[in-house]
Amino acid sequence: MEFKDYYATLGVTKAASEKEIKQAYRKLARKYHPDVNPGDKRAEARFKEINEAYEVLGDPAKRKKYDELGANWKMYEQAQAQGAPFGGQGHVDFGGGQGGFRTMTQEEMEELFGEATPFSDFFTTFFGGGLGGGEARRGTRGRGRQRPGRDVEHEIELTLEDAYHGAMRRLSLKHDGHARTVDVRIPAGVGDGSRVRVAGEGEHGAGGAASGDLYLRVRLSPHPEFERKGRDLYVQAAIPVTTAVLGGEAEVRTLTGKTVRLRIPPLTQNGQVFRLKGYGIPTVGRPDEKGDLYARAQVLLPTELSPREREHYEALAKLARTQAKAHSAA
Repeated sequence: MEFKDYYATLGVTKAASEKEIKQAYRKLARKYHPDVNPGDKRAEARFKEINEAYEVLGDPAKRKKYDELGANWKMYEQAQAQGAPFGGQGHVDFGGGQGGFRTMTQEEMEELFGEATPFSDFFTTFFGGGLGGGEARRGTRGRGRQRPGRDVEHEIELTLEDAYHGAMRRLSLKHDGHARTVDVRIPAGVGDGSRVRVAGEGEHGAGGAASGDLYLRVRLSPHPEFERKGRDLYVQAAIPVTTAVLGGEAEVRTLTGKTVRLRIPPLTQNGQVFRLKGYGIPTVGRPDEKGDLYARAQVLLPTELSPREREHYEALAKLARTQAKAHSAA
Protein backbone atom coordinates (compact mmCIF):
# COMPACT_ATOMS: atom_id res chain seq x y z
CA MET A 1 0.00 0.00 0.00
CA GLU A 2 1.29 3.46 -0.88
CA PHE A 3 1.15 6.48 1.41
CA LYS A 4 -1.09 9.19 -0.06
CA ASP A 5 0.27 12.74 0.11
CA TYR A 6 -3.06 14.58 0.16
CA TYR A 7 -1.37 17.97 0.44
CA ALA A 8 0.51 17.34 -2.80
CA THR A 9 -2.70 16.12 -4.44
CA LEU A 10 -4.37 19.48 -3.77
CA GLY A 11 -1.19 21.44 -4.45
CA VAL A 12 -1.01 23.06 -1.00
CA THR A 13 1.48 23.03 1.86
CA LYS A 14 0.92 21.49 5.28
CA ALA A 15 0.60 25.02 6.68
CA ALA A 16 -2.34 25.80 4.36
CA SER A 17 -5.43 27.26 6.01
CA GLU A 18 -8.89 25.73 5.69
CA LYS A 19 -9.79 28.46 3.22
CA GLU A 20 -6.73 27.75 1.05
CA ILE A 21 -7.49 24.03 1.04
CA LYS A 22 -11.10 24.66 0.04
CA GLN A 23 -10.05 27.05 -2.73
CA ALA A 24 -7.54 24.54 -4.10
CA TYR A 25 -10.12 21.74 -3.99
CA ARG A 26 -12.77 23.79 -5.76
CA LYS A 27 -10.38 24.85 -8.54
CA LEU A 28 -9.15 21.30 -9.20
CA ALA A 29 -12.60 19.71 -8.92
CA ARG A 30 -13.94 22.03 -11.60
CA LYS A 31 -10.97 21.32 -13.87
CA TYR A 32 -11.15 17.51 -13.64
CA HIS A 33 -14.90 16.99 -13.23
CA PRO A 34 -16.14 14.12 -15.48
CA ASP A 35 -18.82 16.41 -16.94
CA VAL A 36 -16.05 18.70 -18.21
CA ASN A 37 -13.89 15.77 -19.41
CA PRO A 38 -16.33 13.16 -20.77
CA GLY A 39 -14.67 9.81 -21.44
CA ASP A 40 -11.29 10.93 -20.08
CA LYS A 41 -10.20 8.15 -17.70
CA ARG A 42 -7.13 10.07 -16.51
CA ALA A 43 -9.27 13.06 -15.55
CA GLU A 44 -11.72 10.72 -13.81
CA ALA A 45 -8.91 9.14 -11.78
CA ARG A 46 -7.55 12.57 -10.90
CA PHE A 47 -11.03 13.69 -9.83
CA LYS A 48 -11.27 10.71 -7.45
CA GLU A 49 -7.88 11.57 -5.93
CA ILE A 50 -8.90 15.21 -5.43
CA ASN A 51 -12.13 14.26 -3.66
CA GLU A 52 -10.35 11.73 -1.47
CA ALA A 53 -7.75 14.30 -0.47
CA TYR A 54 -10.38 16.90 0.40
CA GLU A 55 -12.49 14.33 2.25
CA VAL A 56 -9.58 14.15 4.70
CA LEU A 57 -8.00 17.62 4.64
CA GLY A 58 -11.36 19.39 4.53
CA ASP A 59 -12.38 17.79 7.83
CA PRO A 60 -10.38 19.18 10.80
CA ALA A 61 -10.65 15.90 12.76
CA LYS A 62 -9.54 13.73 9.85
CA ARG A 63 -6.79 16.19 8.95
CA LYS A 64 -5.43 16.07 12.50
CA LYS A 65 -5.30 12.28 12.45
CA TYR A 66 -3.75 12.31 8.97
CA ASP A 67 -1.05 14.71 10.16
CA GLU A 68 -0.40 12.40 13.13
CA LEU A 69 0.20 9.52 10.74
CA GLY A 70 3.14 11.17 9.02
CA ALA A 71 6.10 8.84 8.52
CA ASN A 72 4.51 6.32 10.94
CA TRP A 73 1.70 5.30 8.59
CA LYS A 74 3.17 1.78 8.19
CA MET A 75 2.88 1.27 11.95
CA TYR A 76 -0.78 2.31 11.86
CA GLU A 77 -1.37 0.00 8.92
CA GLN A 78 0.00 -2.94 10.89
CA ALA A 79 -2.16 -2.00 13.86
CA GLN A 80 -5.20 -1.96 11.58
CA ALA A 81 -4.33 -5.40 10.27
CA GLN A 82 -4.28 -6.66 13.88
CA GLY A 83 -7.75 -5.24 14.51
CA ALA A 84 -6.85 -2.01 16.30
CA PRO A 85 -8.89 0.80 14.75
CA PHE A 86 -7.12 4.03 13.89
CA GLY A 87 -8.46 6.59 16.36
CA GLY A 88 -11.77 4.74 16.58
CA GLN A 89 -12.72 5.94 13.11
CA GLY A 90 -15.10 3.41 11.58
CA HIS A 91 -16.92 5.37 8.89
CA VAL A 92 -16.63 8.27 6.49
CA ASP A 93 -18.71 11.36 7.12
CA PHE A 94 -19.81 12.47 3.65
CA GLY A 95 -20.98 15.89 4.76
CA GLY A 96 -21.29 19.29 3.20
CA GLY A 97 -18.35 21.68 3.42
CA GLN A 98 -18.42 25.30 4.45
CA GLY A 99 -17.84 28.41 2.38
CA GLY A 100 -20.24 27.55 -0.45
CA PHE A 101 -18.74 24.28 -1.71
CA ARG A 102 -18.19 20.73 -0.46
CA THR A 103 -16.82 17.29 -1.22
CA MET A 104 -18.89 14.84 -3.22
CA THR A 105 -21.51 12.89 -1.32
CA GLN A 106 -21.37 9.08 -1.36
CA GLU A 107 -24.44 9.01 -3.57
CA GLU A 108 -22.90 11.47 -6.04
CA MET A 109 -19.70 9.45 -6.23
CA GLU A 110 -21.69 6.30 -6.94
CA GLU A 111 -23.62 8.04 -9.70
CA LEU A 112 -20.37 9.11 -11.35
CA PHE A 113 -18.19 6.05 -10.78
CA GLY A 114 -20.51 3.15 -9.91
CA GLU A 115 -21.07 1.37 -6.64
CA ALA A 116 -17.48 0.34 -5.98
CA THR A 117 -15.80 2.56 -3.41
CA PRO A 118 -14.15 5.48 -5.20
CA PHE A 119 -11.46 5.87 -2.56
CA SER A 120 -8.08 4.18 -2.34
CA ASP A 121 -7.06 1.31 -0.07
CA PHE A 122 -5.03 3.81 1.94
CA PHE A 123 -8.14 5.86 2.70
CA THR A 124 -10.22 2.79 3.46
CA THR A 125 -7.57 1.42 5.85
CA PHE A 126 -7.11 4.56 7.90
CA PHE A 127 -10.42 6.41 7.59
CA GLY A 128 -12.98 3.70 6.97
CA GLY A 129 -14.79 2.52 3.85
CA GLY A 130 -18.01 4.49 3.90
CA LEU A 131 -21.26 2.54 3.84
CA GLY A 132 -20.99 -1.18 4.36
CA GLY A 133 -21.03 -2.75 0.92
CA GLY A 134 -22.98 -2.43 -2.30
CA GLU A 135 -26.29 -3.72 -0.91
CA ALA A 136 -26.25 -1.16 1.90
CA ARG A 137 -25.45 1.60 -0.57
CA ARG A 138 -28.21 0.56 -2.94
CA GLY A 139 -30.64 0.54 -0.03
CA THR A 140 -30.04 4.25 0.62
CA ARG A 141 -31.12 5.37 -2.81
CA GLY A 142 -34.50 6.87 -3.45
CA ARG A 143 -35.24 7.66 0.18
CA GLY A 144 -35.61 11.39 -0.37
CA ARG A 145 -32.09 12.28 0.73
CA GLN A 146 -31.33 15.93 0.04
CA ARG A 147 -28.51 16.64 -2.39
CA PRO A 148 -27.70 20.19 -3.50
CA GLY A 149 -27.47 20.64 -7.26
CA ARG A 150 -24.04 20.98 -8.84
CA ASP A 151 -22.81 24.19 -10.45
CA VAL A 152 -22.70 24.21 -14.24
CA GLU A 153 -20.32 26.14 -16.48
CA HIS A 154 -20.87 27.14 -20.12
CA GLU A 155 -18.88 29.24 -22.55
CA ILE A 156 -20.52 32.25 -24.19
CA GLU A 157 -19.08 34.25 -27.10
CA LEU A 158 -19.53 38.02 -27.15
CA THR A 159 -18.50 40.83 -29.45
CA LEU A 160 -16.52 43.79 -28.16
CA GLU A 161 -19.66 45.90 -28.59
CA ASP A 162 -21.55 43.43 -26.34
CA ALA A 163 -18.85 43.83 -23.71
CA TYR A 164 -19.12 47.61 -23.96
CA HIS A 165 -22.90 47.96 -23.82
CA GLY A 166 -23.85 44.76 -21.96
CA ALA A 167 -26.12 42.20 -23.60
CA MET A 168 -29.11 39.95 -23.08
CA ARG A 169 -28.78 36.31 -24.16
CA ARG A 170 -31.39 33.55 -24.26
CA LEU A 171 -29.68 30.23 -23.56
CA SER A 172 -31.01 26.73 -24.10
CA LEU A 173 -29.83 24.49 -21.25
CA LYS A 174 -30.21 20.77 -20.72
CA HIS A 175 -29.59 19.22 -17.30
CA ASP A 176 -30.87 16.04 -15.73
CA GLY A 177 -32.58 15.18 -19.01
CA HIS A 178 -34.70 18.35 -18.97
CA ALA A 179 -34.35 21.24 -21.43
CA ARG A 180 -35.18 24.83 -20.58
CA THR A 181 -34.42 28.35 -21.71
CA VAL A 182 -32.87 31.01 -19.52
CA ASP A 183 -32.61 34.75 -20.21
CA VAL A 184 -29.27 36.04 -18.95
CA ARG A 185 -28.19 39.64 -18.63
CA ILE A 186 -24.47 40.15 -19.34
CA PRO A 187 -23.24 43.29 -17.54
CA ALA A 188 -21.30 45.97 -19.40
CA GLY A 189 -17.54 45.79 -18.95
CA VAL A 190 -16.95 42.01 -18.88
CA GLY A 191 -13.62 40.84 -20.26
CA ASP A 192 -12.28 37.78 -22.00
CA GLY A 193 -12.27 34.93 -19.48
CA SER A 194 -14.72 36.64 -17.10
CA ARG A 195 -17.26 34.41 -15.35
CA VAL A 196 -20.84 35.60 -15.01
CA ARG A 197 -22.82 33.89 -12.22
CA VAL A 198 -26.52 33.15 -12.67
CA ALA A 199 -27.83 31.99 -9.30
CA GLY A 200 -30.01 28.87 -9.14
CA GLU A 201 -29.75 27.96 -12.84
CA GLY A 202 -27.38 25.01 -12.44
CA GLU A 203 -28.39 21.39 -11.86
CA HIS A 204 -31.51 20.85 -9.78
CA GLY A 205 -31.06 19.61 -6.24
CA ALA A 206 -32.54 16.34 -5.02
CA GLY A 207 -35.06 15.96 -2.23
CA GLY A 208 -35.96 19.64 -2.22
CA ALA A 209 -32.36 20.86 -1.88
CA ALA A 210 -31.22 24.07 -3.57
CA SER A 211 -30.17 24.09 -7.21
CA GLY A 212 -26.61 24.87 -8.22
CA ASP A 213 -25.53 27.97 -10.07
CA LEU A 214 -24.82 28.59 -13.74
CA TYR A 215 -21.46 30.17 -14.58
CA LEU A 216 -20.95 31.69 -18.02
CA ARG A 217 -17.31 31.92 -19.10
CA VAL A 218 -16.95 34.85 -21.51
CA ARG A 219 -14.95 34.58 -24.72
CA LEU A 220 -14.59 37.80 -26.73
CA SER A 221 -14.37 37.49 -30.49
CA PRO A 222 -11.63 39.56 -32.20
CA HIS A 223 -12.64 42.99 -33.47
CA PRO A 224 -11.54 44.15 -36.95
CA GLU A 225 -10.67 47.69 -35.78
CA PHE A 226 -10.28 47.87 -32.01
CA GLU A 227 -7.87 46.09 -29.67
CA ARG A 228 -8.74 45.80 -25.99
CA LYS A 229 -6.23 45.88 -23.14
CA GLY A 230 -8.00 45.84 -19.79
CA ARG A 231 -10.43 48.76 -19.83
CA ASP A 232 -8.51 50.61 -22.57
CA LEU A 233 -9.06 50.43 -26.32
CA TYR A 234 -6.58 50.96 -29.16
CA VAL A 235 -7.44 52.03 -32.70
CA GLN A 236 -5.60 53.28 -35.80
CA ALA A 237 -6.17 56.94 -36.74
CA ALA A 238 -5.61 57.70 -40.44
CA ILE A 239 -3.82 61.05 -40.84
CA PRO A 240 -2.92 62.66 -44.22
CA VAL A 241 0.79 63.34 -44.60
CA THR A 242 0.16 67.07 -44.90
CA THR A 243 -1.73 67.10 -41.58
CA ALA A 244 1.04 65.09 -39.93
CA VAL A 245 3.65 67.58 -41.15
CA LEU A 246 1.77 70.87 -40.71
CA GLY A 247 -0.64 69.93 -37.91
CA GLY A 248 -4.41 70.10 -37.89
CA GLU A 249 -7.26 67.79 -36.92
CA ALA A 250 -8.25 64.17 -37.64
CA GLU A 251 -11.38 62.15 -36.96
CA VAL A 252 -11.16 59.10 -34.73
CA ARG A 253 -13.92 56.49 -34.63
CA THR A 254 -15.07 55.23 -31.20
CA LEU A 255 -16.52 51.81 -30.37
CA THR A 256 -20.01 53.32 -30.19
CA GLY A 257 -19.74 54.31 -33.87
CA LYS A 258 -19.43 58.02 -33.19
CA THR A 259 -16.34 60.01 -34.18
CA VAL A 260 -14.36 62.49 -32.12
CA ARG A 261 -11.98 65.14 -33.41
CA LEU A 262 -8.35 64.78 -32.44
CA ARG A 263 -5.89 67.67 -32.56
CA ILE A 264 -2.74 66.73 -34.45
CA PRO A 265 0.38 68.76 -33.63
CA PRO A 266 2.87 69.64 -36.39
CA LEU A 267 5.50 67.02 -37.28
CA THR A 268 3.48 64.11 -35.87
CA GLN A 269 5.34 60.85 -36.50
CA ASN A 270 3.85 57.62 -37.80
CA GLY A 271 2.83 55.39 -34.86
CA GLN A 272 2.59 58.26 -32.38
CA VAL A 273 -0.13 57.53 -29.79
CA PHE A 274 -2.79 59.97 -28.59
CA ARG A 275 -5.01 59.44 -25.55
CA LEU A 276 -8.74 60.13 -25.63
CA LYS A 277 -9.90 60.00 -22.00
CA GLY A 278 -13.13 58.18 -21.11
CA TYR A 279 -13.77 56.48 -24.46
CA GLY A 280 -12.72 52.99 -23.32
CA ILE A 281 -14.59 50.05 -21.76
CA PRO A 282 -16.81 50.68 -18.69
CA THR A 283 -16.10 49.11 -15.31
CA VAL A 284 -18.41 46.22 -14.36
CA GLY A 285 -21.07 47.58 -12.03
CA ARG A 286 -19.90 51.17 -12.57
CA PRO A 287 -20.83 52.03 -16.17
CA ASP A 288 -19.90 55.71 -15.77
CA GLU A 289 -16.27 54.76 -15.06
CA LYS A 290 -14.61 54.03 -18.39
CA GLY A 291 -11.12 53.36 -19.58
CA ASP A 292 -9.43 55.39 -22.31
CA LEU A 293 -9.15 55.17 -26.09
CA TYR A 294 -5.63 55.33 -27.55
CA ALA A 295 -5.33 56.39 -31.19
CA ARG A 296 -2.16 55.41 -33.09
CA ALA A 297 -1.27 57.79 -35.88
CA GLN A 298 -1.22 56.07 -39.26
CA VAL A 299 0.30 58.60 -41.63
CA LEU A 300 -1.18 58.15 -45.11
CA LEU A 301 1.24 58.61 -48.00
CA PRO A 302 -0.23 59.56 -51.39
CA THR A 303 -0.77 56.74 -53.87
CA GLU A 304 -0.83 59.04 -56.87
CA LEU A 305 0.17 62.66 -57.64
CA SER A 306 -1.23 65.31 -59.92
CA PRO A 307 1.29 67.27 -62.01
CA ARG A 308 1.00 70.24 -59.67
CA GLU A 309 1.43 68.05 -56.56
CA ARG A 310 4.51 66.47 -58.12
CA GLU A 311 5.90 69.96 -58.81
CA HIS A 312 5.52 70.90 -55.16
CA TYR A 313 7.08 67.65 -53.91
CA GLU A 314 10.03 68.12 -56.30
CA ALA A 315 10.50 71.67 -55.02
CA LEU A 316 10.40 70.34 -51.45
CA ALA A 317 12.96 67.68 -52.33
CA LYS A 318 15.23 70.32 -53.92
CA LEU A 319 14.96 72.46 -50.78
CA ALA A 320 15.83 69.45 -48.60
CA ARG A 321 18.96 68.74 -50.72
CA THR A 322 20.05 72.38 -50.50
CA GLN A 323 19.66 72.39 -46.73
CA ALA A 324 21.60 69.12 -46.45
CA LYS A 325 24.54 70.55 -48.45
CA ALA A 326 24.57 73.71 -46.33
CA HIS A 327 24.56 71.61 -43.15
CA SER A 328 27.47 69.45 -44.33
CA ALA A 329 29.50 72.52 -45.41
CA ALA A 330 29.08 74.07 -42.01
